[in-house]
Amino acid sequence: MKNCKATSTPVAIGEKLSSQGDFEKVSESTYRSLVGCLLYLTATRPDIMFAVSLLSRFMHCCNEKHFQTAKRVLRYIKGTKSCGMLFRKVENMKLIGYADSDWTGTIDDMKSTLGYLFTLGSAIFCWSSKKQTIVAQSTAEAEYVAAAGAINQAIWLRKIMADLNQHQKEATKINCDNQSAVAIAKKSSVPWENETLQDQISLC
Repeated sequence: MKNCKATSTPVAIGEKLSSQGDFEKVSESTYRSLVGCLLYLTATRPDIMFAVSLLSRFMHCCNEKHFQTAKRVLRYIKGTKSCGMLFRKVENMKLIGYADSDWTGTIDDMKSTLGYLFTLGSAIFCWSSKKQTIVAQSTAEAEYVAAAGAINQAIWLRKIMADLNQHQKEATKINCDNQSAVAIAKKSSVPWENETLQDQISLC
């Protein structure tokens, strides 16, 4: 892959993988080795987290389609080797979250994939991408579950930061691009741990 052509995205738009199909089987050891290397790389490259999370679901049933998708990630990495996260000194260490989800992205079980990330200061420092445990009945529900996951993570991060004497006095903003999910979240009566916790998270 040293002389491969670079690509601008780690996964093709609308790409959906399945364990079913008549594609030719590939070596499981080679596929697992490649995905394992990519998993290691996600420690510093959050931009490939979704793609690698998707590929890791087919360790036991990999085929040529999965292998080609994995090689596309390598092509993307080749074109973005100069990219990275820059951590620099800032005056305001404000915690900000972002949440998103696809809907029925997994063909085999029709489950969606949620993703969230958090910035603190100048760059991203916390991120995740994983399959949801439920089957969402709509895009709004899938986005709502993703937002809920981000909120749980935000609560935990705020507690960790408080232990480090980095108290966040104002609400932590969680950005979500689905208006229906935001409306549901604002109208729902969530059982908070204490009276002030609801004021610490702002979904928008």
